[in-house]
Amino acid sequence: MPKVAYSEEDRQRIRSELVKTGLELMSRQGIQHTTVEQIYKKVGISRTFFYSFFPAKEDLIVEALYLQQPRVLEYARKLMNDPGLSWRDGVRQFLHDCCYGEKKGIAVLTIEEQQQIFKRLSGENCQIFREKQRRLFGQILECFGIVSSTERISLFTNLSLTAMVIRRAVPHTLPFFVPEAMDETITFQIEAITDALEAMKNSSLI
Repeated sequence: MPKVAYSEEDRQRIRSELVKTGLELMSRQGIQHTTVEQIYKKVGISRTFFYSFFPAKEDLIVEALYLQQPRVLEYARKLMNDPGLSWRDGVRQFLHDCCYGEKKGIAVLTIEEQQQIFKRLSGENCQIFREKQRRLFGQILECFGIVSSTERISLFTNLSLTAMVIRRAVPHTLPFFVPEAMDETITFQIEAITDALEAMKNSSLI
């Protein structure tokens, strides 16, 4: 079979399709349960051609997470603009849906996936990842009506990610946690984060 020659435009289109398809699969079935084979077969290319775009699955994951960021922000805005939800209910719903991301089509990294991606990223790309993450969490705070600052963004990021990764880490990564109490644990964490955010919001109004 003769080798197909792809134009640069074709390659850009295929690359975009890979990222989009990867995000769709990862947000629906989880990052760890999404394989490279599932992605390239759905796009209709070969394994070898896939690796000409992304040397490793982790490289595609990073691009998929970047693609997801504006969608997450838009979802937060939708909740905040919902007349049927109070401010606290909207914040709670957002945090809950991020913690149980696969039920709302939101891809969230596990502890192991964070470690793998950190090893893959160069120092420069790691800084880019952190900056994009910082910008997203800052925009979410602003969406919640909270004046963002470096300290607030850092705290909100850590509190949110803690709840998200712990929910996915029990019992496999954290075997001594009690899995039967995880839903109640996450509910407690969400309530505590919402309390902290409400205090920030109120102090912003002073």
